[in-house]
Amino acid sequence: MENKNLNEAKRWLLQAKNDLAVAKHDKNGGFFSNTCFMSQQAGEKALKSLCYIEGERQVVGHALFELLQRASKYDEEIKKLEKECKRLDKYYIITRYPDGLPGLIPAEYFDEEEAEEAIEFASKILDWVEKKIVNY
Repeated sequence: MENKNLNEAKRWLLQAKNDLAVAKHDKNGGFFSNTCFMSQQAGEKALKSLCYIEGERQVVGHALFELLQRASKYDEEIKKLEKECKRLDKYYIITRYPDGLPGLIPAEYFDEEEAEEAIEFASKILDWVEKKIVNY
């Protein structure tokens, strides 16, 4: 019998990998606010993938820290990614909207160092989730 949740988990993980590739591309182009946002998106989709593989049917929400807490019901070890999730959560809104930063637009605010860290943190989350799914 086919595990439909495994298929759904793989779909979300594939999109997470694509989002991370976009983040890397944007960093190389100097689009650091977009890099941070796409890194957040990659982490979010990877964590949703983990919830799907554990049998959840509907996974909503955008906060990585909340998704991490939800996923920790299945594996406490994931809590070691708390710092990464909290940092990436900060990029969900202020990387996209000018009213999130007084006097600046996101394109002026974020720098290469922050973009590199965002990619690093998203990569850690994706690697952890991918190992879990591969061994499922």
